[in-house]
Amino acid sequence: VQLQASGGGLVQPGGSLRLSCVVSGFSFADYAIGWFRQAPGKQREGVSSAYSRTGMTYYADVVKGRFTISRDNAKNTAYLQMSSLKPEDTAVYFCAAARKDPWLVWNESEYHYWGRGTQVTVSS
Repeated sequence: VQLQASGGGLVQPGGSLRLSCVVSGFSFADYAIGWFRQAPGKQREGVSSAYSRTGMTYYADVVKGRFTISRDNAKNTAYLQMSSLKPEDTAVYFCAAARKDPWLVWNESEYHYWGRGTQVTVSS
């Protein structure tokens, strides 16, 4: 089982990035995919999640309207399109997979597999 997040980098405030999460070793279409992030000195927090059974998508309030999650089941890949980035979005971003749609969307224990993360830095 492997989740590989990529697409991070350095971007100016107001800019955009698209993160990708390529998975292997399990049936991607059957899993919910979540994006989490951890800023220096802070706890990891949920950013967005796309459920497999219901098709619902969820966003943390701080990213709502700026970030968009999507998934391409044919490519075993999930994406996080991030726009209007702010310095406070600076963090390591992780993707995670849940065998079934989580009962509590940001409950990390409901996500069974995790990738290593990709660094996003928003700075001028």
